[in-house]
Amino acid sequence: MADRYLSFAGTAPGRFLTRRIGLPQPTALHRWSAERPSFEGELLHLTAGKSPLDGPDGLAAVLGRTGLAVRAESERPVAVVLDATGVTDIDTLAEVHTALHPVVRSVARSGRVIVLGAPLDTADHHQAAVQQALEGFVRSLGKEIGRGITVTLLRLTDADAAESTLRFFLSPRSAYVSGQVIGIGGGTEVTAPEDWGLPLAGRTALVTGAARGIGEAVAATLARDGARVVCLDVPGAAVELESVAGRLGGTALALDITAPDAGARILAALPSEGLDVLVHNAGITRDRRLVNMAAERWSSVLDVNLASVLRTTDALLSAGGLRTGGRIVATASIAGLAGNAGQTNYAASKAGVAGLVRALAPTAAAEHGVTVNAVAPGFIETKMTAAVPLFIREAGRRMNSLGQGGLPVDVAETTAWLAHPASGGVNGQVVRVCGQSLLGA
Repeated sequence: MADRYLSFAGTAPGRFLTRRIGLPQPTALHRWSAERPSFEGELLHLTAGKSPLDGPDGLAAVLGRTGLAVRAESERPVAVVLDATGVTDIDTLAEVHTALHPVVRSVARSGRVIVLGAPLDTADHHQAAVQQALEGFVRSLGKEIGRGITVTLLRLTDADAAESTLRFFLSPRSAYVSGQVIGIGGGTEVTAPEDWGLPLAGRTALVTGAARGIGEAVAATLARDGARVVCLDVPGAAVELESVAGRLGGTALALDITAPDAGARILAALPSEGLDVLVHNAGITRDRRLVNMAAERWSSVLDVNLASVLRTTDALLSAGGLRTGGRIVATASIAGLAGNAGQTNYAASKAGVAGLVRALAPTAAAEHGVTVNAVAPGFIETKMTAAVPLFIREAGRRMNSLGQGGLPVDVAETTAWLAHPASGGVNGQVVRVCGQSLLGA
């Protein structure tokens, strides 16, 4: 269903009226398209403190490969990258304000502000305090900057390991990801693709729940990036599933993911060389307040959304079904992170996915050479949300820093970044795709 308020607010009368009466003023976001695949303009590179990422082969070289014109000064940058990895005390923290205060108003619509921080040093409480301060700074700036601009904090020690992440956040692909803190490090080997335009060429990806909605968008985006896709969904969706797989040049696999032998059947359907990307997207809702929730509503949601993820992941890892350098991307939800009335079952299942990711990531990386991450969607424009009553739907759309709902492709683009061969340094992360929802962290 079209967001008519967003369309109206983008007109001259709409801008005038919304400004006069204090209504939200969302900006139509620049998302990836074949016609406009990247930003055009200048990237303003700033520094606070003495950066450990300096040097001819360091951060500057990586930023130079993003396709943007890197400048030390710019009147109208499309993106700003502030290197605050050298912020270690209150004095250098003040340099963050000094650097960004004069330029935030000049960032172009749908632009990017990225702050680079360092991991917290538990042996230095001053460094840990000011680096933690960057999180509050970034999340607050994201809520006030407006004009469709996103703000992100990346924690890193190695610029090369962050290249795929920087490319993602400095592109239209990250349009609906804001206010996030991403740690880079402790994953697997980072492998730069031969062709950054087709990073998944020669790789096989399995997407569950692929017949429609977010799963269909994920499968299409991975195929766009070169992957051979295996599209999985329930037998009842076989016709839609075959259509999606056929359109993408992939393979349809109709089976119930909750079946005891689902893992074995998936292994049997995979190419002999195994799987490179596993996307756990299948999920259901059976909403009721707890006092009215029958046991079947609880168990069915937990079985599809969490138990099947645990069983399938264990089966594929133990059988070597995921190749070294593989990626597991699961679908959590902001409901699991912030809670939602009437969804104790759904929120429990999605919080469980986040727990799985954080616990399994170090082991999977060390023992199997596989990273494990999750996306956590917020209000995404799907057939399901189109059926939500008008006022609840409008509240869901506006209750985020970007003032609008996301699209299935926003979740898909984030999944594709986590599936990227050069994203080996991103591990154990739960990334909200919610336009910086006002609910939860």
